[in-house]
Amino acid sequence: MRNRGYSERMARLIQALNRLPGIGERSAERILFHLLKAPLEESTHLADLLKQVRGEARFCKTCHNFSDAEFCRICEDPTREGAVLCVVEDPKDVISIEKTGAFNGRYHVLLGTLSPLEGVGPEDLQIGNLLKRVKSEKIEEVILATNPNTEGEATALYLAEALKPWGVKVTRLASGIPVGSAIEFMDPATLQRSLAGRQQFG
Repeated sequence: MRNRGYSERMARLIQALNRLPGIGERSAERILFHLLKAPLEESTHLADLLKQVRGEARFCKTCHNFSDAEFCRICEDPTREGAVLCVVEDPKDVISIEKTGAFNGRYHVLLGTLSPLEGVGPEDLQIGNLLKRVKSEKIEEVILATNPNTEGEATALYLAEALKPWGVKVTRLASGIPVGSAIEFMDPATLQRSLAGRQQFG
């Protein structure tokens, strides 16, 4: 970035903001000016929250979703349907599905997908823990909600085969999610239709 009259520290802050997803250089500049014009308490409060969230963030011991405690709120919620498990790639996919209001089961986050070219195998994901949960929690249905791209489909096929010995019903999100896209970018209505129309898989 060219120096446009900013101090060195301001320029570094703009560059740091610019590295965030969805934040271009102009947006980064607007955020900087907002923070500089806002009361000092607002800026320091934001900085404190960032430090707290980053310092306390961890993976839920059960589902591997992000949490600030040992177990996430969804796993701790007694009103959730315990016999249905929705398997997703990333914690952000949990948020996307929760926004639909169409699912009241529990989740299992794989923390990635199978990718042999990048050296990511089953042992690098939370697949072993998924199989343990299916057995110990008496799961009746596993919804495979991996993304409809090459890696997501390969992961879903692998999981469907791995789950066969357990006799559990395995379903896949129905049509409505375009092939090659990602769950995090889907609108709630599309995700809701996909959940409602899920089909037997594997």
